[in-house]
Amino acid sequence: MAQLPNLDNGPVNLSNLREQAQRELGEVLDSMRGKKVLVLDPQLSGPLALIAQTSLLKEHGVENLYYVDADPVQTECKNVIYLVRPRIPLMKQIVAHIEQDNGRQLQKSYSVIFMPRRTIVCEKVLDEVKAVGNVTIREFPLYFIPFDEDVLSLELERSFKETKVDGDTSSLWYMARAITKLQELYGVIPNVKGKGKAASQVSDILLRMQREQAPPLPASAKPPEIDTLILIDRQVDMVTPMCSQLTYEGVIDEFIQINNGAVEVEPSVMGAPPSNNAQVSTKKVKVPLNSSDKLYREIRDLNFGVVGQVLRQKAVSIKQDYSDVTAADNQSISDVKDFVKKLNVLPEITRHVNIAQHLSKFTTKPTFLSRLSMEQTLVEGQNYDASFTYVEEMIHRQEPIESVLRLLILLSVTNNGLPKKHYDYLRRELLHSYGFEHMFTLSNLEKAGLLIKQEAKSNWQAVKKGINLVPEENDDINPSDIAYVFSGYAPLSIRLVQWALRGEWQQSEFLRLLPGATFERFEKNQEVNIIRRETVPSTDSVPGTDARRLVILVIFIGGVTFAEISALRFLESQEGMKYDFIIATTKLVNGTTLVKSLIDDPSAS
Repeated sequence: MAQLPNLDNGPVNLSNLREQAQRELGEVLDSMRGKKVLVLDPQLSGPLALIAQTSLLKEHGVENLYYVDADPVQTECKNVIYLVRPRIPLMKQIVAHIEQDNGRQLQKSYSVIFMPRRTIVCEKVLDEVKAVGNVTIREFPLYFIPFDEDVLSLELERSFKETKVDGDTSSLWYMARAITKLQELYGVIPNVKGKGKAASQVSDILLRMQREQAPPLPASAKPPEIDTLILIDRQVDMVTPMCSQLTYEGVIDEFIQINNGAVEVEPSVMGAPPSNNAQVSTKKVKVPLNSSDKLYREIRDLNFGVVGQVLRQKAVSIKQDYSDVTAADNQSISDVKDFVKKLNVLPEITRHVNIAQHLSKFTTKPTFLSRLSMEQTLVEGQNYDASFTYVEEMIHRQEPIESVLRLLILLSVTNNGLPKKHYDYLRRELLHSYGFEHMFTLSNLEKAGLLIKQEAKSNWQAVKKGINLVPEENDDINPSDIAYVFSGYAPLSIRLVQWALRGEWQQSEFLRLLPGATFERFEKNQEVNIIRRETVPSTDSVPGTDARRLVILVIFIGGVTFAEISALRFLESQEGMKYDFIIATTKLVNGTTLVKSLIDDPSAS
């Protein structure tokens, strides 16, 4: 497992959250005495590596680590722990393992630990082996996973589809429970604002959990470390994730894909010489990406067009220092020590030069540049005919279906759907080009409101102008606005956050043009007051009037992109800003991963 990210320097100390998760993991492992093997759901390997290292597992008696698959676990150890998500296919594999062990008359004890909680349907599947095998069921209530000092995620990869297509609101309960556990560590958050149906549902569940909490937190409890919670339903802003991210971290995610705070690349990308031996393994190199890498922390939120220049300047600076040190005879030990400290960043510079060089092969392609131009056209709400023709040509060229659907969703969302003639035509062309199994994919997009027939005039122009989504001036090198993260488009979701912090959450007319309810509530003397759209918000407290910067927890239900995270960090860094941000989400996503979660294509799974 990789080195854990440093969490000590965030707006609140998220180390407490990780330490709690480590204690709870130790408790579930210790629930089975003696030596044991841990059989892990493959999808949990990455998230688990962000909270615990292998040494912790060994401390609690884990001798070996395996992964759940079709083949039974080949081990002589009598104690077997399965740590899994509540998924039916995984239950069937576990049942098959136990039945095969029983058939071979192997006497073992089994413990199935669900993360974050058990479900009735999964227990039903396990019932058939509980009667013949020594099987116990427990829970590992891991909800928010700290990815960095200001980023938390539930890593529920199917959350958006489950809530918007399947009608399964389990992930909303998980989110409310995660916030509750957060409040147990950092105090009850007194101010809550939100936009969208899912945000309203999470708020209601959270409120119910707080009322049912026994015993309730006393009025004299320590002051909350987090002042305001802002809940945003991803469906309120589907434009942003469909656009190509243009920050360094965002570009990495678009073309290499960041998984669990790291990327895996071919050795050649990192400068390894090609091997002439075909038998030599070409195992990918894993590169952690978090605040522990000081250089990455400095450049991750910059527009990608600036990154090369920054890396070049750092390399030139070290080269100049080297020339000064070697040329001077009277250098003090202190001077030499300072130079050696600079040399320590050389591996980091080399690493990011290699990554940036690899990414530039994609970002300089004419196809990518023309796509960026078309995305800007769509965001500006101009030239519908040219946009329609562009998507049509992509389909005829049989470009990857995820790329086609991203642009098609952008076309539909910014125009409040497609005219019936175009809607029917593009659906037919998609099915002819990519296969009729994608009928289910198109149905999912329609249920989620992402690809619909146009029944009313689009209000995108009014929203765009009302909150200045496309500023007249944009400077990617020395930005003064969050629009730099998309080179000219300010993420709608982050504009909502700005609006909320200005105290204009209720008065803004444009909020009525966006889908879902707008709500606000605050707590005073343990009484919860709900403010709906028609009423006036509380002015009992004026944020940021003291010297302490207030902490704002912004939660994206349905996924958040790295570009949006960069935009919030940019706001936080501005002179006069009175807020620090923590970003939490159901899943770290980009447009491609979000679209993939909606694709019902057996050949793509």
